[in-house]
Amino acid sequence: MSTPGSPPDRGRKRPSGTPVDAPRHPSPGPRPLYPTGGIAAATAAGIGLAVIVTLTIVGWVAAPHSPFGEEVVELLQGAVLAWLVSHHVSFAIEGGQFGLLPIGLVLIPALLLYRSGRWLARSCEIGRLRHVYRAALAIAGPYAAIAGTLALLARTDTMEPSMPRALVMGFVIAFLAGGLGSLRQMMRDRDVAVGALLGLMPGRARSLLVGMGAATGSLLLGGLLLFLAALAVNLPEAVDATRALAPGLVGGTLLLLVQIAYLPNAIVFAVCYALGPGFTMGEATIVAPTGVSVGALPMFPMLAALPTNGAAPVASLAALAVPFVAGAVGGVLTQRSAPDVVSEAAPLWGFVCGVTTGMVCAALGELAGGSLGAERLTDIGPSSWQVGLVAALEVGVAAAIAAWIANWWYTRRMRLAFAAAAEAPVKEEPGKEAEAELPEPVPVGEGLATVTPLRPREDDEDGAEQREPSEAERFAERQRVRERAREEKRAERAARKEARAELRVQRREERRAQKAQKRRSRREDGDAESEEMYGISYEADPEEVDAP
Repeated sequence: MSTPGSPPDRGRKRPSGTPVDAPRHPSPGPRPLYPTGGIAAATAAGIGLAVIVTLTIVGWVAAPHSPFGEEVVELLQGAVLAWLVSHHVSFAIEGGQFGLLPIGLVLIPALLLYRSGRWLARSCEIGRLRHVYRAALAIAGPYAAIAGTLALLARTDTMEPSMPRALVMGFVIAFLAGGLGSLRQMMRDRDVAVGALLGLMPGRARSLLVGMGAATGSLLLGGLLLFLAALAVNLPEAVDATRALAPGLVGGTLLLLVQIAYLPNAIVFAVCYALGPGFTMGEATIVAPTGVSVGALPMFPMLAALPTNGAAPVASLAALAVPFVAGAVGGVLTQRSAPDVVSEAAPLWGFVCGVTTGMVCAALGELAGGSLGAERLTDIGPSSWQVGLVAALEVGVAAAIAAWIANWWYTRRMRLAFAAAAEAPVKEEPGKEAEAELPEPVPVGEGLATVTPLRPREDDEDGAEQREPSEAERFAERQRVRERAREEKRAERAARKEARAELRVQRREERRAQKAQKRRSRREDGDAESEEMYGISYEADPEEVDAP
């Protein structure tokens, strides 16, 4: 037999014992993990370098330049240096160091490594969840070696990239992005939801992760709004700076891309301003709610969002409420996600949520700042330890108060529910002992804390004690309840959509009927007018009507 697309079998003998319908070319098995990881790392690095080289060539073409043959080596070295900058690798220049790197450029290698991690998971066999780190290591090791090699090749007489930082940052970015891609592909192949993955974590760790994520996200959202508001107020200055640069069409596009790459840095700077410590724009400068003092700055349109020297704008002081709002959100969600929470411990875990948020803010402040050359621009950005300490205090206090209030409100509802249950009549049946029933409003396994009703321990027929449900079983029950609620909402939305469609059809038919009625009435009016105009009337002769 011949397979589709293959030449017919012209009497070729098969080995003894081979089935007749066996495929000529069986599908290959899973590839070896670590060699395939090297291929994935090389592919991600090659595609990223090709993208950076393309953008570099476009910028070179748009600017005045010498013949291509004379600058090809410098052009390629600049492209490799830009690729290293996208991995947040600083480099030394004459008399100083360039470390104020755009965080947004990290998105390019991260996305490529994420796709490579998914391809690696499809090509190789990853048995269990705890084996995902092997796929991450298979990508991160070769990728770090490639980054270190390119850091050596990009060295010139005027610029020298940091090779240790290239090794570390290449490994970290590849490990996180590649491991996340492998994990996502494995979950997709096995139909595992993100909620089920979070359910594997301990309850307290899961609650702190949710609270920290919510508080950090609220801080970043507030920083984004603050930066956009400041840029909108000073938009004429940004337009004047762009016109003074006169970049042209291609140069203007590249300038816009560079500003988008620096947008995460600006958001982190705005968050530091809202927290209180602020940030510096060079030696002996400060931008904080207590006052603004900056010197001469490079001509960059984004810098127009900085306030002028003197007292801070009064409207910007409203941003000081952002960390407290973020702490309240994080505290409530921490308490809501925590199972079996003791009332007295709620403020403590809310404060721990603030401490973890402060650690994240300190790390972001360290990544966003850096040096911009020599002389007075060597210190730009926030102080990471000050930002982390203030964020831990402000967010932690607000989260502790919010968690305590949320827990008090929930326990109050529980007390009222149990009081109503105690006052309710007890159902009695002949031949059975009276048993008190739990009230319906008391949720089990949901809400701000998991409420486990106290029941007398009973023995079954075999004398074995009844087993309390485990945390995994309670989480699975909560997931089933949420899934049923989602199904009901989807069915309700589908019913509303169908009702709206029927209503639209009915209205369309009514409009058509009204238009037809109007046309008939206009036609009848026109016939009547024509009869009156010409004096013609048609009347039937009675004799003709009666005639057969």
